Amino acid sequence: MLSLFFTQKHDIMIVVISMKRIEYEEVVSNVKRLCLEASFSLEDSFIQKIKDAQGTEKSPIGKKILEQIEENERIASSEHIPMCQDTGIVVAFVEIGNVIVEFDIYDAINEGIRQAYKEGYLRNSVLNDPFERVNTSDNTPGIIHIRKTTTDHMKITIAPKGGGSENMSRLKMLTPAEGYEGVKKFVIETVELAGGKTCPPIIVGVGVGGNFEKAALLAKEAVLRDINDQAKTKTAQKLEIELLEEINKLGIGPMGLGGTTTAIAVKVNTYPCHIAALPVAVNLQCHASRHRSVIL
Repeated sequence: MLSLFFTQKHDIMIVVISMKRIEYEEVVSNVKRLCLEASFSLEDSFIQKIKDAQGTEKSPIGKKILEQIEENERIASSEHIPMCQDTGIVVAFVEIGNVIVEFDIYDAINEGIRQAYKEGYLRNSVLNDPFERVNTSDNTPGIIHIRKTTTDHMKITIAPKGGGSENMSRLKMLTPAEGYEGVKKFVIETVELAGGKTCPPIIVGVGVGGNFEKAALLAKEAVLRDINDQAKTKTAQKLEIELLEEINKLGIGPMGLGGTTTAIAVKVNTYPCHIAALPVAVNLQCHASRHRSVIL
């Protein structure tokens, strides 16, 4: 909360601004809670999409798998156990507004991750080095993105990301001449190559524009959008609709065993880019679409 106090002395107006102070333990405890909640349950809006898909899925096997996904989430949520054995590498998006932070935010977030994975008996999947490959034994460090905002609070979004769907994600630097249709072709090709390895039904996050690293970040942020929202521009909205329709015609189906529900949603994020480039990244998210947010 941002509070303004006005005092007047000797005809001089003095403005005292009181900013909210964020405490270290406040971040640690909330990150811990979010990691556990994300591992045990999905958002109600996503579960509703799974239920809706049961009514439209044309494959009997596919329909049964969708029912099992719903049941699995119900059991995990009620018994506070992971809905998937791959409890992921934790991705954190932190938006810091006009608040006072007098500690290492990276350290606080990693401590929250450490406590959650230890106390929740979640699988530790993080290695200390891509070549040495020794497990860190506490699922840290997380992958942390920090952005400054003009709000009067701090927002933390935690998204444990499984290895299977992440491994099938791709990025390509298209030429501008490939345009809209080139982007569509690359996204569909990526989903088709992945097949059942991403544990469908999936969310397809697409980042278009920026540069090499920005496109990847856009795609990651896209999979965390509200499952029922739309892209910001008319062209991106059109692309989302067309891609979802064409992806679900591929026949991959739930868990790759055939059917008409390969994707639950396609989310497209865009950003300005160089005249010589058309970067596109595709981040695939399995049906265990785990993420939670808190505002401090």
